[in-house]
Parts: sequence; structure tokens; C-alpha cells
Amino acid sequence: MKLKTLLVLNAVVFAGSALTAILFSEKVLSMYGVDSNPAASLMGQYSALGTLAMVFVAWFARNVEDRKAQRAIILAFLITNIIGVIISISGIISGVMKNGWPVVGIYLLFTTAYAYFQFFKEGES
Repeated sequence: MKLKTLLVLNAVVFAGSALTAILFSEKVLSMYGVDSNPAASLMGQYSALGTLAMVFVAWFARNVEDRKAQRAIILAFLITNIIGVIISISGIISGVMKNGWPVVGIYLLFTTAYAYFQFFKEGES
């Protein structure tokens, strides 16, 4: 897989998630078994805004050729996805997020992909 492909996939997957959460926050919360109220819905929308920012970074960075810039982007996304795994598992363990294993899976998938580019992929990405 090329880095460009990963960044496009990252942008598409998380764009769908972010836009859905912004437009239909209460439904998204209930889909994951999270109790919904206006405050939780608003915080979900703000959270989705952060995800949307990552979408734009991934999309606009897909054609970056500078190796140092690529490494910085890869590392930032690797760390972000690791934290996503931790937060998601914490939400499941605490009982706040009852149906969160698919979210953990998505974060683990992207964590693995970015770890590959960070630690194993040499040369041009």
C-alpha cells in the first residue's frame, strides 16, 4: 500500500464518520449505546469537528512528497489512532459505550497501517 492510498482511505472513512456525527449526533450516540442528551450531542458534534480536521489534513497531505513532512503526518496520525483505541476501550470498559468494538477495530486498523509506515516502510511512501 502507498501512503497516498492510506491517507485517502483515512480521509474517506473518517469523513463519513465525522459528517454523520455532526448531522445526526443523537442517532450516532444511540447507535453506540451512549445515552443521549443535548450536552452529549453537542460534545459529539465538537468531537466530530476534530475528526473532520484530521480528514482535511489527510486529504490535503495525500500528495505531499517531502519525506520529513510525511514522517510528521504519519507520526501524528499514529499517535492519534493509538489514543483513539485507548479512549474507545476505556469507554467500553466503563460501560459508557456499549457497542464500541467496531470503533476499536477501525482505530486499530489505522494504527497498524500508520505503524507500518512509521517503523517498517523505507524510502518513498
